[in-house]
Amino acid sequence: MLTLCKCIAFEIMSELVKVVDSLENKISKLLHKLELLHQANTKLEDELGSIKNDREAVLDSVSVWEEKYNSLKLANSMLGSNTNKTEAKLKINTLIRELDHCIAQLAE
Repeated sequence: MLTLCKCIAFEIMSELVKVVDSLENKISKLLHKLELLHQANTKLEDELGSIKNDREAVLDSVSVWEEKYNSLKLANSMLGSNTNKTEAKLKINTLIRELDHCIAQLAE
């Protein structure tokens, strides 16, 4: 009877060792996958930062070109283009009002 108990205990211990080994193996695989995901996440965050910087540069460039375009339109209208004379007058009046406002604020 004692040998039977030892045999059963040995089998139970053997099964427990197998289960623990299996769990260790699964945990090891999960930790490896986690590390890979961290690396992929870091790479994606770097790419996102780069894309955001590129986007900002493009937006700045667009803004500069819009200013140049508006200046060119204004210059063309001042040269005597009939279609833009009214627009030029309005723009000049707006600029004069803005200057008057600035001067008034400086005088205070």
